[in-house]
Amino acid sequence: MQQRYAFVIAGTGSGCGKTTIALGIMRALMNRHLRVQPFKIGPDYLDGGWHRVATGIASHNLDAFMLPVPILNGLFNQVMVDKDVAVIEGVMGLYDGYGTDPNYCSSGAMAKQLGCPVILLLDGKAVSTSIAATVMGFQQFDPMLNIAGVLINRVNHDSHFQLLKQAIEHYCDIPVLGRIPVMADVALPSRHLGLVSAQERGEQQDECWSHLARQIEASVDLDKLLALTQLSDFPEGNIDALVDPAMGQGLTLALAEDEAFHFYYPDNLLLLEKAGVAIKRFSPLHDYQLPACQMVYLGGGYPELYAQELSANHAMHSALRQAHQKGIPIYAECGGLMYLGEALTDAQGVRHNMVGLIAGESQMRDRLQRFGYCEATAMQDTPLVARGETLRGHEFHYSDFITGQSPIFDCVKWRDGSAQSTQKKVQKHWQGGYQNGNTLAGYLHIHFAQRPGLLHRWLTAARRLL
Repeated sequence: MQQRYAFVIAGTGSGCGKTTIALGIMRALMNRHLRVQPFKIGPDYLDGGWHRVATGIASHNLDAFMLPVPILNGLFNQVMVDKDVAVIEGVMGLYDGYGTDPNYCSSGAMAKQLGCPVILLLDGKAVSTSIAATVMGFQQFDPMLNIAGVLINRVNHDSHFQLLKQAIEHYCDIPVLGRIPVMADVALPSRHLGLVSAQERGEQQDECWSHLARQIEASVDLDKLLALTQLSDFPEGNIDALVDPAMGQGLTLALAEDEAFHFYYPDNLLLLEKAGVAIKRFSPLHDYQLPACQMVYLGGGYPELYAQELSANHAMHSALRQAHQKGIPIYAECGGLMYLGEALTDAQGVRHNMVGLIAGESQMRDRLQRFGYCEATAMQDTPLVARGETLRGHEFHYSDFITGQSPIFDCVKWRDGSAQSTQKKVQKHWQGGYQNGNTLAGYLHIHFAQRPGLLHRWLTAARRLL
């Protein structure tokens, strides 16, 4: 029987080193010839991008807000069919979820849903026996959660590590699996949306990941880690009804993918392919025409950093406008909206002309404009959803879209995780998303697997062009 392993690398909070340590463990396990599958809890694109660069394998998001339990479990199982180890990077702190509900959208809740043990990562700098009190608090907060082991980051000397290890194992009765010293040469760079994307820096850092993997192999007991995280089976799920395999036969999707546009959930692309859609990639930065297609998808990214180059590529502007005029359904998220607008004003105040399919223009701000999960209800029919239908997604952007055009979606963010309760309380309410005929664009990022048949309208619109 195939031996399989799965574990969540969770932290006490953001900034404790989860991404870096997860990358090192992934590479170290791959060096042992194990088939590793990276995952990221929550909606974030950037950490998953680093996973892909370090491993060469697409990282999949596990998002409890956007995906019902049976569907998420089914997608997890599908990806793990030919893999040995699921290395799942947590989000924020172990119990940080939607509002103050630790059992909804947190790393701990996801570990319980998947039946995976947790490896808790702590910062060991400038602490000794008190670290045991931290571990004990995490253990006692949810006794039903299996915290199987502990890793300690930023501990340079073995004498310090032995002090921490002895305290934790004595007072908490939990194994300490190793330490990771301060490694300034492997620190991940960051900017306004979080980490700098792997597409910009990752390819240059292969030796960095190899160095990190060697350190993990030297100072972390990987044999014990695997012994603690072996699973007999994975949770049941069901994804059979998500798409009709015949709906996309003969269709081609043009996918924008380059330095400026690369925020996509791998599951979204796999669903399109499962429906029979062929995917051809193009670059709004470097290409001058679209591939022959019946659908166009422009995801998020950093168009504001490449605004001058995007603005100068008039041939691609023209190609997208011609596709729109032909009736090709175009769907754009966040950075895609910024690109399809009339102009983009960057952080330096320079205005750059854009494609002009959506009336209005985006302007970069010096603070976050929108952050978090929301529900968006369509106020009229769109190429993606019908009037009255609701999408679950998330927004995370520093730009505003200034327009006189009427928005398409009525958006609500519920307070304190109360989307799970019978009495919902609105924390924020706004409207967004814009449509021009067959083109739909907005700041909302969504997961296509959130309900069966979500792709039906988009595929139906595209089939009319065959």
